Amino acid sequence: AGPKDIGLQTEDVLTNGLPWDLAAAVHFQVNLRAAGNGSLMRASTSAVRYARDGQQATMDAARRIAALTHGDRAAWEGTAVFHELVRIALDGSDLLAALPDVLDLVHPDHRDRYAVVLDRGWHPDQATEFNGAVWPCLGSAVWALRTTGSYEEAVRAAIDLGGDTDTVAAVTGGLAGACYGLDAIPSRWTEPLHVPLPGSGNPPLRLPELLGLAHRLVAHRWQKTR
Repeated sequence: AGPKDIGLQTEDVLTNGLPWDLAAAVHFQVNLRAAGNGSLMRASTSAVRYARDGQQATMDAARRIAALTHGDRAAWEGTAVFHELVRIALDGSDLLAALPDVLDLVHPDHRDRYAVVLDRGWHPDQATEFNGAVWPCLGSAVWALRTTGSYEEAVRAAIDLGGDTDTVAAVTGGLAGACYGLDAIPSRWTEPLHVPLPGSGNPPLRLPELLGLAHRLVAHRWQKTR
């Protein structure tokens, strides 16, 4: 599709000619780490898609989808936590209050690192890894949500952290959107939206078309669960 930007790890996995799941595993074996935050950045749509299926289904789906490009289980678990937090928020519950219970669902090998960054006393300044890694990215997004009171404030707080700002802000926006809803997003942010499509002559998708896709996604999920 000719994206303007793609993460180095994701690009390597998708272009090396191997099946995606095998390519992700090989990348991990060669580099010994593959827990970039790209699996989180793209997870908002799949989190909505699987939210109605319940806790186990949405977390398992997150792990499978993350594994397509990220062979490190740390990325799978972070994406699973994100999926579950979105499900909780869309269900009308407090995702911050639910964090201890969600942590219990994380694979034991990775639970401690997520417990640190999701603790209410943690600050992104305490991160021992760049926020391009999945756990400090998720921790920073939760921190931004916890320490602010609106969608806009949360996203701005994430951006002000610096580092991998676009991805951290995207993850924050996914959580904040599930918490606050569409109406909380400033119109000055949504009205200029445009998503270019591949091929010549295809007009970009703007807010009405993007909302239409979102409604179709939710409707599809509802039909599947009836």
